[in-house]
Amino acid sequence: MTSLPTARTAAVASLLRWFDGAAGVPVADDPRADRIDMLRALPFAALHLGCVGIVWTGVSATALAVAIALYLVRMFAITGFYHRYFSHRTFRTSRAVQFVFAVLGASCVQRGPLWWAAHHRHHHANADSPRDLHSPRVHGFWRSHVGWFLTRRAFATDLARVPDLARFPELRWLDRFDVAVPLALMALLYGVGALLARVAPGLGTSGSQLVVWGFFVSTVALFHVTVTINSLAHRFGSRRFETRDDSRNNPLLALVTLGEGWHNNHHFFPGTARQGFYWWEIDLTWYGLELLAALGLVHDVKRVPAWVHAKARA
Repeated sequence: MTSLPTARTAAVASLLRWFDGAAGVPVADDPRADRIDMLRALPFAALHLGCVGIVWTGVSATALAVAIALYLVRMFAITGFYHRYFSHRTFRTSRAVQFVFAVLGASCVQRGPLWWAAHHRHHHANADSPRDLHSPRVHGFWRSHVGWFLTRRAFATDLARVPDLARFPELRWLDRFDVAVPLALMALLYGVGALLARVAPGLGTSGSQLVVWGFFVSTVALFHVTVTINSLAHRFGSRRFETRDDSRNNPLLALVTLGEGWHNNHHFFPGTARQGFYWWEIDLTWYGLELLAALGLVHDVKRVPAWVHAKARA
């Protein structure tokens, strides 16, 4: 039975981790490491409750446009940079561009870039095995979709998996204080909404309305669409390649995630920045990276090798 001081210490650590990701990170052999940390999960629940605010704020064309724009920009930051750049290093960029997209990624409330990349690299090394924290085959739908990252084991950032990223102090800061960027985004949205209410009242928006739609609604949609790649893209779709995991290509998921739904392609060859291997496989993130390359903001973009296409035809 857990002693009172130990329980109190764990509760304090959970509360501190709301603001500081390095506070009281549990050791790997903690027997409670695979339990959902209910105190740590409260901000995640609050994120969803914030969407109820639409009842009081109403909606406007401006709020919807902001919500959609933030969904698309931040999804690109997750798929193009958190995933294809930080996790797989499929292209190169400057330190400044790296930081800008790390900040955009951190605004998604999907933790910091080091945490995200470390867990994703772990996933590829252990996909759909008992060591994969979000395998639907092993753990079921709900655990793979929302439960795994609320556990104490999943909270820690395994820096040993991301030494290439950990050498940047600004990325380590974002990873430790990942809540700072979402809070700044909420403040910015409120300020912009309040300003528009004063200078352009005909738009019918306000500070609270932009926060509810631009942050809460947009972020919750962004989160759940992102994690369908864990929970659904290992269950539903087609398999072009025989891989040791259950990854599948799903065109619908590819559309809403800007290309991540070509998941069997990705698991067969994660070393390319393009996940839709053929022209008819719509990969909006790839098109965005091509644009950034044309502008000189990214370079050395890794493409699909000829042998992969040959394997697909075979």
